[in-house]
Amino acid sequence: MTENDKQEMLIVTGMSGAGRSTVANALEDLGWYVVDNLPPQMLRPLVELAGKAGTSLPKIAAVVDIRGRDFFADFQEIVQSLRNSSQLRVIFLEARDDVLVRRFESVRRPHPLQGDGTILDGIDAERTRLRAVRESCDMVIDTSDLNIHQLATTISERFAAEDAAGVHVTVMSFGFKYGLPTDVDMVADVRFLPNPFWVPELRSHTGQDPEVRDYVLAQEGALDFIEHYSLALAPVLAGYQRENKRHATIAIGCTGGKHRSVAMARELARRIGDLPGVAISLKNRDLGRE
Repeated sequence: MTENDKQEMLIVTGMSGAGRSTVANALEDLGWYVVDNLPPQMLRPLVELAGKAGTSLPKIAAVVDIRGRDFFADFQEIVQSLRNSSQLRVIFLEARDDVLVRRFESVRRPHPLQGDGTILDGIDAERTRLRAVRESCDMVIDTSDLNIHQLATTISERFAAEDAAGVHVTVMSFGFKYGLPTDVDMVADVRFLPNPFWVPELRSHTGQDPEVRDYVLAQEGALDFIEHYSLALAPVLAGYQRENKRHATIAIGCTGGKHRSVAMARELARRIGDLPGVAISLKNRDLGRE
């Protein structure tokens, strides 16, 4: 079987309450054949069945998680064996503890692992069991600040772009005071630039406004940084395509995620968007949060 003949398969896993069902529905809308709550031991028969179906099932996705109970213990070993025979990728969905607790309380359902304890006890137990799984995943998506519609849009944007690009890159601005984003591949800090917040006529504006953008890019070192960072990213993104890494997230941070990071992220996205095989989307995580 050649590399091009390998079955394309996506496994969706992660924390209970982090949005696996929403992701499954979004993938189904994009034409994937989706199987929910599949024991890991059934993954290989699913791949073999899809292979026999040929072009009828070109893309299959399976939701696999701790609902499989003891069956889930073999997940890592099975995934590793499948990587040798199929174009397999694994998505891990996570969210903050407080968000997961709120979601479980809103639907009035217990956590699968809480037993006689609390919802938080179940979340802690699940995080412990999934730590190694998370570390080996191809893509981690933090859904803490996403509603179901935003999560579905995120999945659609990432996977709908695959036919047109070797790697889909999300350039994200964020504010350090709200914490580092967890679902990123690379982080750059632009707090070395003067903050437009201290310029009275710019304070109420954002990095999306021309006056702030021009101010930020005119600062000493701004264009040098963008130029050299873009050049450094070119071989990285080319290597991602060679290694079949289809998604990458580059985060650009400033203090509040309103001025410098927004302007610099937009400029970086414009520049690397011209690289061969690269599709770009732009996300401002903390814009409007202040």
